[in-house]
Amino acid sequence: MSDELQRIMAIEDPYRLLREVTTRLADAQQEVTELARLRRRVVQDLHAQGLSYAQIATKAGLSRGRIHQIRHTGPAPEGAFLGRGAVVIATPLRRDDERGRTVVAVDDVSSGKRLEDLARSYGLDVASDHVPVTGEIDLNRDGMVVVCGPRMSQQMWDTYALDPVLRWEQAEDGPWTLVDSRTGTVYRSGQDSDPKRPYDVGYLGKLPRPDGSGSVLAIAGIHTQGSLGVVQLLASDLATLWGQVGEHRFSTLVGVEYDPETSEPRSYELLTPLYRHDEESTE
Repeated sequence: MSDELQRIMAIEDPYRLLREVTTRLADAQQEVTELARLRRRVVQDLHAQGLSYAQIATKAGLSRGRIHQIRHTGPAPEGAFLGRGAVVIATPLRRDDERGRTVVAVDDVSSGKRLEDLARSYGLDVASDHVPVTGEIDLNRDGMVVVCGPRMSQQMWDTYALDPVLRWEQAEDGPWTLVDSRTGTVYRSGQDSDPKRPYDVGYLGKLPRPDGSGSVLAIAGIHTQGSLGVVQLLASDLATLWGQVGEHRFSTLVGVEYDPETSEPRSYELLTPLYRHDEESTE
């Protein structure tokens, strides 16, 4: 029996005991989920290196059937791309000056809800949050997934500025663009082009937290349709992204063709490589 369990069992106040047990059970479940995810990841990695399930079983002291079961059940390793144990998904609030109230854009609601569903499908606990109209948000939390561009939050502006490759720039004629500093290519939304077309550009990156103790998964489109396209990419290709960047910091841009009536993505494509930031810093 662990010291922590003994401490909880010794609590006499029934209400405090109930709180402590509930909290500990939630923490324990998160630990069990992440241990199962790690175990499956180890088996997958060893198998990918060329070892058979029988060889892995022999070396690990487990049965071949058990190894095969681990490989195909439990939370998938790529869920760690979003976070470990729990994630916080934040979307921006906007000021409706005509009505004098705070609102949430429909596309942002859709992006947040789809990210929540995706995280839950990987066994992660999910909490929702908003970037207020002031732009002030605490990014120094584990599992932060923020759907917000740099224009709406100084904290996010400062975070995007840490990207060594991709940057946000305002064009001389006003619209915001995304620039690949490696190639010099400037990416512009179809809404801001002449002629206009239903096309947007989204940003996806894992960037440093302000306290340096973790990372923030940042998602933003030049317009909201770009964010929806990035979320579609995550929902469809998370395993591929995980296989290429793992838990490393990175960034990339996504081109999104969307339905002009519904804003729903029709197709998406990576416009840039998946830039690993640790590799950029060594060049």
